[in-house]
Amino acid sequence: MQDLSKFHSQVSQMFKWPETRAEWDQYRLTPGQIEYYKEFGYVADIKFITEEQVGFLNEELIGLVDPDHPGNFLFHQFASNESPDPNVVLFHALGAWRITPGFHDVLWNPAFVMAASQLLGDRAVRFWHDQLFYKPALHGGVVAWHQDYSYWTRTIPMHHLTCWVGLDDATEQNGCLYYVPGSHRWGLLDKPELAGDMEGLMQYLTDEQKAEFKPVPIPLNKGYGTFHHPLLVHGSFENRSERMRRAFVLNVFADGTLSDTDKELMPGATPIPKGEKMTGQYHPLLFDPAMLVNK
Repeated sequence: MQDLSKFHSQVSQMFKWPETRAEWDQYRLTPGQIEYYKEFGYVADIKFITEEQVGFLNEELIGLVDPDHPGNFLFHQFASNESPDPNVVLFHALGAWRITPGFHDVLWNPAFVMAASQLLGDRAVRFWHDQLFYKPALHGGVVAWHQDYSYWTRTIPMHHLTCWVGLDDATEQNGCLYYVPGSHRWGLLDKPELAGDMEGLMQYLTDEQKAEFKPVPIPLNKGYGTFHHPLLVHGSFENRSERMRRAFVLNVFADGTLSDTDKELMPGATPIPKGEKMTGQYHPLLFDPAMLVNK
């Protein structure tokens, strides 16, 4: 089984890489979208992939959820059920980009990398890690309220960004994302168990934050997604519907982010000494806006 993390460009023809500035312009977020992100901590309803691409990725996902998949050893983390409650299921895994062509090449989706660069202040974008989430019908588990960066403090400074893309229509009934608008201004909070008590974060909030805690649902059609700030509080409730809810997540940071530990940053990854730039096999450069200067 070949480790696709050794390839820092597309390995298929899934996406057409733009050749000129004009071709890139179609993928830019509008000024209004960028201002919305700054004010509320997220921007939603962005089309990232076609229905055909959704189908291709879901075919790959069918194999990847099987612990006996021949590429399973390449996952950094793999949990058939991350929930502590056996009556509900939350499949969660990191490292799919190393295993299948589709989940590898979504890192080089022009619609993703251009918008990510804009939201990071028009900076070059470097890969952090990916995630797969799968909530089966009728007994899908929660993702508790949390901030992403509370799990990422081994990297500094905080120039991070999360992109969530649905592989099914995400609704309030099957466990869509919920965001707490404006919570990206609350500072760094303690981290709860990701698939534990939905309300575990509340013990870390001040009375003022609790008063401002007003989550909004983010329903999305499959192939559409969101970006959110690393400190934005978010989560998703159980799937009690008769429809599954699948998604992938791409986490990135601005080029120049540093390691803040001498330990491995993810299971199975080569450690990057504390204070050194995050780079190498597992953190490829995805996009640099400087490449467009002479286009």
